[in-house]
Amino acid sequence: MTPDTWILYLLAVMGLSASPGPNGLLALTHGALYGHKRTLFTVSGGTLGFMLLISLSMFGIGALIQASTQALTILKWAGGAYLVWLGIQLWRSPPMNLASNEQAQQRSNGTLFRQGFISAISNPKVLLFFGAFLPQFIDPTAPLWTQFLVMALTFAVVEFVVECALARVAHQLRPWLERSGKRFNRACGGIFAIIGTALPLSQ
Repeated sequence: MTPDTWILYLLAVMGLSASPGPNGLLALTHGALYGHKRTLFTVSGGTLGFMLLISLSMFGIGALIQASTQALTILKWAGGAYLVWLGIQLWRSPPMNLASNEQAQQRSNGTLFRQGFISAISNPKVLLFFGAFLPQFIDPTAPLWTQFLVMALTFAVVEFVVECALARVAHQLRPWLERSGKRFNRACGGIFAIIGTALPLSQ
């Protein structure tokens, strides 16, 4: 992976991590309920779940590329179309409902870790998203597993930092998201649609 491609991937991952999602909402609510330090267990569980899903996606992508050199082109166009569809869905979605159904009782750190892990691993759309997202940045002429390792570690670090930040500023962000959630969804949806349209056309 060239430095230019990695920077583009980093920017895309930052946009992805900042967009609304179950684990981001969980980091917000747990940050408000239990404080940002204990929410580190929630975030760690979610990051581990995402790493597992990325590994599954990469295994399938690697097998396809090794079977056919044209598979990457097909994956890019199919993935681009899926990203555009996700962008449209996000644009049309209502603001996040930040009213928490959780009870503010004390829970063990293991329970918080498990909730973060299950929230990440139980969403099949995440597996489909990674299958559409990752091929946009792969160079089939370079070692695949080195690229996969760089992409997985980059995503894990960015996701961990973003969710920790959400937990830390939970009380400040909740009113803003309730007030401006629709505009935020449209901005994130527009970013997804632009990525899905532009990346398959790039070399």
